[in-house]
Amino acid sequence: MSTLQQRIAQQFAARLTGIRRGIEKEGLRVLPTGSLALTPHPLALGATLTHPHITTDYSESQIELITGAHQGVQDCLDELTHIHQFVLRTLQAESQEMLWVSSMPCGLPTDETIPLARFGSSNVGRAKSVYRMGLGHRYGRRMQTISGLHYNWSLPGVGSEEYFALIRNFRRHAFVLLYLFGASPAVCPCFVEGREHRLQTLGESGQSLYLPYATSLRMGRLGYQSDAQASLAVSYNGLEGYANSLHEALTQPYPAYEAVGIRNPGGDYNQLGTSLLQIENEFYGTIRPKRTVHSGERPLHALRERGVEYVEVRLMDLDPFEPVGIAAQTMRFLDIFLLHCLLTDSPPDTPDEIEQLKRNQHRAAEQGREPGLQLERMGQPVALRDWAAEILAECSPVAEALDAAHGTQDYSASLAAARQQFQQPAHTPSARVLHAMAQAAGHSFSAFALQQSIQARDAVLALPWSAAQQAYFEALAAQSLAEKKALEAADTLPFEDWRQRYIDPSELG
Repeated sequence: MSTLQQRIAQQFAARLTGIRRGIEKEGLRVLPTGSLALTPHPLALGATLTHPHITTDYSESQIELITGAHQGVQDCLDELTHIHQFVLRTLQAESQEMLWVSSMPCGLPTDETIPLARFGSSNVGRAKSVYRMGLGHRYGRRMQTISGLHYNWSLPGVGSEEYFALIRNFRRHAFVLLYLFGASPAVCPCFVEGREHRLQTLGESGQSLYLPYATSLRMGRLGYQSDAQASLAVSYNGLEGYANSLHEALTQPYPAYEAVGIRNPGGDYNQLGTSLLQIENEFYGTIRPKRTVHSGERPLHALRERGVEYVEVRLMDLDPFEPVGIAAQTMRFLDIFLLHCLLTDSPPDTPDEIEQLKRNQHRAAEQGREPGLQLERMGQPVALRDWAAEILAECSPVAEALDAAHGTQDYSASLAAARQQFQQPAHTPSARVLHAMAQAAGHSFSAFALQQSIQARDAVLALPWSAAQQAYFEALAAQSLAEKKALEAADTLPFEDWRQRYIDPSELG
């Protein structure tokens, strides 16, 4: 029995059925033509500020669907499916809009025309919109229309330091997930209009830009990247160091953002503050330590006070071949991968390693399927596929332990599928996207994604749906609207006073 197998048997076997996972899935609302829907968030879906499962992310056009935390993979997927059913049925009835299945956006209007999400007139609702206005000033609105899927994961009995050890290993090995599940190798030319890029034209029509071996352009230089945040060397060696790094970024003025100012000459708000980060969520990363917050509490304060509760995996592309953006097999592989990150040795990170990991991420995102591609490991070159093979071999006892705990062979099957994709790159989602674009969409990314969006909508609408399910979601929507109205009625503090109190460093703990 290997050391890893012994550790699982002695310390973790009884806890494996207690793994909890939840999903947050973003997606653009689009018209039947495949262009961005500029309509307000449908009232029939409820209030985005207070609905537990249906909200918006950056744009009013960008729906975010949120499940609860589930001990069963299928239970989690079922809830995500039910939320999709209600949303797509509502959109179909009202406007024939649908959800875009790709992480990279559809045809976009001019930057300033992309509508910011609106959350109402309460102070907390206004702050959410002002924060998004700030993101638009800082990074441009187009970048914010990229959509992804977040996988929230926890294991009973795991403390903050163990979660940070998991996070360090996750960052080291994230290239495995980019290779296996990256599904954004191409974009609509409108996305990079006016920007420098290294993309190539695909096909004779010029309707798509791509990189031939890309896995996830969303996680490469074109995606959630920021020159300002590149100056942040956040360490994941423990809660205190991580919290201190974020605290500094949240409180130190940043000259370029000071130039933007809090308000414009007309008195409207440009952003919440002038520090490097307006709020904690502005910090981009492949994975985050998280803690449920109390009403009005800052996330950093919650982390400092009560420690890490779960991790949020943030690098997953939407799978355009799955009607709800992710498959059960993918979720099971994520369970294996995260448990492996938790159980294996995780030495402290260093500034040099942090820079190395950034380079590895860009290579895996932009060239991941390239034959013989080399990454860096402890300053030495290593073939991506050789390193991945080592990691997947170490995952075998983890998959076996999960199968034993759940009485299935599903985890081992998901690991076998991952191994096959490293042996046959043509089976990866990113390669399948390019193949489908060539076969059925005239090399057009937009035509491919629209076809897949229609198929996904039709597949979800064809699923059984009861009057009781409809009534349940209608009641949730009505309750959310009432809660939003109550919040707005309860506000007594002027927004500027509320804003200053919220961004006060003393609120960070």
